[in-house]
Amino acid sequence: MAQPHVVHLFFALAAALSALCAGLGIVYTVTAGFLMRRFFSRPIIAPVCFPAVTIAKPLHGEEWQLLENLTSFVEQDYPGPVQYVFGVRDQCDAALSAVGILRAHYPEKDITVVVDGKMNGPNRKISNLTNILDRAEHDVLCFADSDVRVRPSFLRDIVGALQQPGVGLVTSAYRGLCAPGFWPRVSSAMTDYHFLPGVVTGLSIGRARPCFGQTIAMTRATLLRIGGLAQFAHHLAEDYAIGEAVRDSGLAVVVPPFIVHHACVETRLLQLIAHELRWCRTIRAADRTGHLGAVLMHPFPLALLSVLFSWGNPLACGLVVLTLIVRAMLIWQTDRATRERCSGFPWLPLWDVLQFVIYVASFFSSRVLWRGQSFDVDEDGLLSSCVQHDASLK
Repeated sequence: MAQPHVVHLFFALAAALSALCAGLGIVYTVTAGFLMRRFFSRPIIAPVCFPAVTIAKPLHGEEWQLLENLTSFVEQDYPGPVQYVFGVRDQCDAALSAVGILRAHYPEKDITVVVDGKMNGPNRKISNLTNILDRAEHDVLCFADSDVRVRPSFLRDIVGALQQPGVGLVTSAYRGLCAPGFWPRVSSAMTDYHFLPGVVTGLSIGRARPCFGQTIAMTRATLLRIGGLAQFAHHLAEDYAIGEAVRDSGLAVVVPPFIVHHACVETRLLQLIAHELRWCRTIRAADRTGHLGAVLMHPFPLALLSVLFSWGNPLACGLVVLTLIVRAMLIWQTDRATRERCSGFPWLPLWDVLQFVIYVASFFSSRVLWRGQSFDVDEDGLLSSCVQHDASLK
């Protein structure tokens, strides 16, 4: 049985370590707020010409506000030709009803539907995109998820960035777009006030190498240069792998200073946890060192641990208050930088604690749940299929 002084020493060291990490987290949070303002104050580069673009969208099922998301891509302020190619795995897919409505509302638009169930690997999104590309007519390609919504200047902005010397791929930072309900707001807050500041900070200090699957734009020549999409059909973080392939080819991956919106639709706590765990384990698979260092993004839970281990030390309690203040400042600065408003601010402590619990849990397994199917992820971030699960958790 452990001696009392050993237990006391353990708690004292744990309290000190938690307080140290919380203090470093405060420094990170203050720095992130400054970098957010600087990043989004940069000018957006206008295109020198307007080449023809193919927008490729893999679809699956009747998603929340799918028609509105697709419409945002169709209603682009872009003077060049635009082809829209939507891909599904079978002709009974419920997403096709939204495409039918879109065609009826915009008969002048060049809209193509590809129905092809061929699989190149366990990553269904990449298999879908690979099937779509056979029908892509133009040399500028934009891959975009079905649950993404963009502003009318989106195509202009990504084409302008893609035309810069040495740029091979353009991807977009994003914020959450909330479905009705409490848990979608929590999911959106995790995206807006943990993920987004972390990405911007990592980019600003040269530590992050992101590529976000929500939107990826490149030329056909760049895609051929990296060997095509099919090679990524076994990757969990296929977007990160595509970005790394472009960088390895000698071209740059650029994140312009604007955001798109990604739907947050997890209406139950278990759905939210499953989704966030998949994202955390995706990040861990892509960048293990960076994922470990991300502990500093959680100063409030770390300060709570310091209070717990120190048995309510007043200094530790003061640290908790300070972390809440700097986290609130980061939220305000993020909203100001992206010209958006926060909802559900009183739930900040819950956001942070839940996010920290999910972060810690991400280290204890390499299994992810994706569209109702369970996968194991190996050391190289490659997927192998496990047992089937309830598709309602997708």
